[in-house]
Amino acid sequence: SPGPKPEQFTLNFTITNLRFTTDLGTPSSARFNSTKKIMQHYIDPLFKSSSISSAYTGCKVMRFRSGRDRDNTGVDAVCSYKTNDSLATFDREKVHQELSTMTNGVTKLGHYSLERNSLYVNG
Repeated sequence: SPGPKPEQFTLNFTITNLRFTTDLGTPSSARFNSTKKIMQHYIDPLFKSSSISSAYTGCKVMRFRSGRDRDNTGVDAVCSYKTNDSLATFDREKVHQELSTMTNGVTKLGHYSLERNSLYVNG
């Protein structure tokens, strides 16, 4: 029988202390790649200590975009998890609440500051 089917959800948030530049919007640039690695370094531990930790398989930063204020940078990621019996349903509200708590009310991610109302899970 086939194993658990991987499911995906989107994760979006805005960083207020990372100025968006054209090279950040270019997926082949050195700045895009280094910032993507840093984001994954910060995002992975959050999910690994969340209610979906046993099913979580990773997030991939897809793009950075200009925020409402040009000093802000939006982050769009696609995250994956395996469906299994221990994770009956993916509760995006619960995951959002956990991420909100772990980022100090959606204000901090590592050394980055977050726009308070910018966190979306599957949104």
